[in-house]
Amino acid sequence: MPFVPDSEIWRSILESLPNGLCVVDAQRKVVLWSDGAERISGRQRHEVIGHSCISEPLLHCDQPGCEFCSEECAAARALKTSQPAQALGFVHHKSGHEVPVRIRAVPIHNQRGSIIGAVEIFDDVEQELTSQPEDSLPGSTDPITGVLTSTRMHLHLRDALARFSEAQAPFSLLCFRLEGLTKFRASLGSEAASGLLSVVARTLEAALWKTDFVARWTDNQFLVILNGCHGEKLHSVRERVRRMLANDSIQWWGDRHSLPVSIGEASVKPDDTIETLVERVTQSLDAASAWRTGASGAEANASSGS
Repeated sequence: MPFVPDSEIWRSILESLPNGLCVVDAQRKVVLWSDGAERISGRQRHEVIGHSCISEPLLHCDQPGCEFCSEECAAARALKTSQPAQALGFVHHKSGHEVPVRIRAVPIHNQRGSIIGAVEIFDDVEQELTSQPEDSLPGSTDPITGVLTSTRMHLHLRDALARFSEAQAPFSLLCFRLEGLTKFRASLGSEAASGLLSVVARTLEAALWKTDFVARWTDNQFLVILNGCHGEKLHSVRERVRRMLANDSIQWWGDRHSLPVSIGEASVKPDDTIETLVERVTQSLDAASAWRTGASGAEANASSGS
């Protein structure tokens, strides 16, 4: 007698797949969340099933201008066009960082041919940063975040400038500042501050290419070298990372905590030195920080005046 699995066996098979697998209905509410999805996201089934992936984005695509869930995400396109869709995107991990994934969505039809939902399959495509052998030596990585130290980053900046001088190989810098980290540490303690720094570092590593470098530059700043990146590409990378960092937080004593992040940018120019390049990215960071402070102040004044 041939083996014909019933619906429960099929469901068990789907849930045990090593890939992340998510099934949503026509309103994009999650109805199935596999073992692989739990492993990749850190979120258990009971935390996800029944929730809308629109109001609580779990998977979001990496399309320009896509603010997490929109009509450009793979599931939305599969539901709208009745055709399979693919995208590179991110899973917002329960611990607070972002995990890069490849998403494939397929529409689900009922017996009458109407679309009743979609299946999303996602695979973890996180790649470790390519490190030079000396980057694994003692003192090369920050003990709290695991990214490079500022000393090691100076050596990578020197190498990048040498390549630019010899072969005109472009690169850019992004500098990220966690605003209010000192008060955050004083309020919640060093362990909480270290946890948030680690979450931000993991998100930065996940967002970048193998050829890029991330370092903890100062107590509250991270510096990134984007090799081969300049012009409009730099702005695109900056916005993508900004969106990812906007979701970074830690859970501490039952509450979620986060800090705003200001971002500075600079691309290499002829005759640049480490000092002039760092000075330019720091000026950009300070301007972004001042704008954030001014915008927050104006918002507070508007609220008190209403």
